[in-house]
Amino acid sequence: MAGVVGMRRPISFGLTCLLFTGILTAQKQEAVPKDLMEYVRQARKAGLADSQIKLNAVRAGWPPEDLDAALEPPSGAPAAKPEAGETRKPAPKKSGFRRFWRLPPPASAIKATEPPRAVNEPVRDGVAPAASPKTAGDEYLIGAGDVVQVSVWGEQSASVPSAVVRPDGKISVPLLKEVAIAGLTPTQAEKTITEQLDQYIKGANVTVVVSQINSKKIYLLGAVKKEGTISYTYRMTVMQALSEAGGLTDYAKRRKIYVIRSEDKKKDRLPFDYNAVVKGERMELNITLEPGDTIVVPH
Repeated sequence: MAGVVGMRRPISFGLTCLLFTGILTAQKQEAVPKDLMEYVRQARKAGLADSQIKLNAVRAGWPPEDLDAALEPPSGAPAAKPEAGETRKPAPKKSGFRRFWRLPPPASAIKATEPPRAVNEPVRDGVAPAASPKTAGDEYLIGAGDVVQVSVWGEQSASVPSAVVRPDGKISVPLLKEVAIAGLTPTQAEKTITEQLDQYIKGANVTVVVSQINSKKIYLLGAVKKEGTISYTYRMTVMQALSEAGGLTDYAKRRKIYVIRSEDKKKDRLPFDYNAVVKGERMELNITLEPGDTIVVPH
């Protein structure tokens, strides 16, 4: 009898570990954006392997950690089949303690994640132009409506904890009254304020920080779950903007999406095929957006 009881304990402990593992997996997947989960489902329906899905999604701009959670099968589901010709080594056995707490791997096993690759510029008339000279390192240009903080080291009375850039592009600064900073990078604004302060404070050490970005917007219309505007706080792609808007509705014409862009008083219409990009095809259509772009998703 004692032997039977002794056998039940490890079985009970193992079932408890599996239960908590399933709960943790479910919680991780609930935190993943719904549009990313839909991306994974559609790609798997198209027959893509998980390795290819992850590669395509990272190129589209989704964080690798979200992808790991989205690709992880729910508790009790069979693991994804390996690609043709691919062999997999059996996973090493893990202790119940490590499975339960999901301890991270040692630091020596963690590899730096490669940042998403730059996305090609728009395709016009079926021809992709040369890569844009713009890079993700370009400094932000301050615009009307942005909130900035101006700090003058050692001169609290000359500092501005919070100032909204007015429609005329100026902010109010002690001693100087008004300074035009719209269209400048924070570094250029620092130089401008420093030069104007020099008559009052010799060798002033000025720092300008953009605390809120309100001047750059992306507009979304049509069959998206959240129509309206989203702040352009980073160099987002079309796919990322659609994710920010909550994804597409069930009635969206996924192959007929387009971006309206105004350049030199001329409006361009740039096509976007959601289904193709999800499959890892026509990735050049997943362009990097610019402030003021409008994404239209027909019903």
